Amino acid sequence: MSQKNGAVTSHVRFALQPEGIRAQRIATGEADLILGCDMLAAGAVDAIAKARPGRTQVIVNTHEQPPGQFAIYPDWNFPTEDIRTLLTDAVEGRVEFVDATALAKALMGDAIAANLFMLGLAFQRGAVPLSADSLSKAIELNGVAVRMNQAAFNWGRHAALDMVAVKRVANPGVTAVSHLPRTFNSLVRYRVDYLKKYQDAAYARRYEDFVHRVRDVERAAGLGESLAMAVATNLFKLMAYKDEYEVARLFIAPEFRAALGVAFEGKLKLQFNLAPPLWSKRNTQGHLVKKCFGPSTMFLMGLLAKLKFLRGSALDIFGRTEERRIERELIVEYCTVIEVVLVRLDAHSCAVGLQLAQLPEQIRGFGHVKAASVERARAAQRELLVELNNPTSSSH
Repeated sequence: MSQKNGAVTSHVRFALQPEGIRAQRIATGEADLILGCDMLAAGAVDAIAKARPGRTQVIVNTHEQPPGQFAIYPDWNFPTEDIRTLLTDAVEGRVEFVDATALAKALMGDAIAANLFMLGLAFQRGAVPLSADSLSKAIELNGVAVRMNQAAFNWGRHAALDMVAVKRVANPGVTAVSHLPRTFNSLVRYRVDYLKKYQDAAYARRYEDFVHRVRDVERAAGLGESLAMAVATNLFKLMAYKDEYEVARLFIAPEFRAALGVAFEGKLKLQFNLAPPLWSKRNTQGHLVKKCFGPSTMFLMGLLAKLKFLRGSALDIFGRTEERRIERELIVEYCTVIEVVLVRLDAHSCAVGLQLAQLPEQIRGFGHVKAASVERARAAQRELLVELNNPTSSSH
């Protein structure tokens, strides 16, 4: 089953003789196995309807592959827990969840191997009534990435016998990490360190002083720190906007090279699809058109990253574009609005202030996409400020 270009649910039936198959589709409650290579398709009504407690076994790939509607509805969240609960209840616990995509990428270097990994896992669980030799021969006759697919199938079989050992091979040297609950102090500390790298210590201190002031005022009013947490997250987003200097810094960071080394083998040749705002052409809609730049661009990235001290100054040639000007304005606007909230902080203003503090979450993308989201966020901000100044208003 795959969701990538529209949900596809395949009904696969087995019989000793062709005459034993009297219908192409599996009837309601008659599935012996739901092999969910895509979590969303596995949790869809079409698949769930075929399950029956005591009969159906479910094996699901937990990789979160977002569907096409995510591009239209960016606030959409992957319903992982809902699907887990739905499938578990449908077969009364006869379900196995495995991140086959992550394991396939680590073991085989290609996410597409997850499908054969899942088949091998199901086979070893006794859920596929064929022989290993016949399945291996089918992969060979198919003639596509034969060695990889056969290896992926066998890794799935190994995983059914000893998942811990397979994970150890897939992720050598990786130690378990305990994720503690996120606190205000830990959140701010990480962002302060980031902003020091982004610009400098003074820029980071400006952020730190403001968010601590919000927390102190909120605590003094006996309202907890939900507003402070929202401000700490969203002010950081506005202050760490990705301009040319930041993109260059991220490209030359050791972490980027390390990630390339994990994802690819052999000698790499980098190419960059960029639309420098100062000299790129525009299409008929007035949007910048990207061009392909070669490996020498990395040298320019190194130079550009060192010039981050020019950000926002009179010598910042990139900062003269409308997009950069708006990004700097948003920081000032945001702090001004939060100051208005703090002046009269009570239960009502804190509730409205929390919505105001979270508005930058709606600002996404680059260029014309970002400009449109900024206008929507500013329209919502105007409505919320009316409500803040008029507690009896029910306009929002």
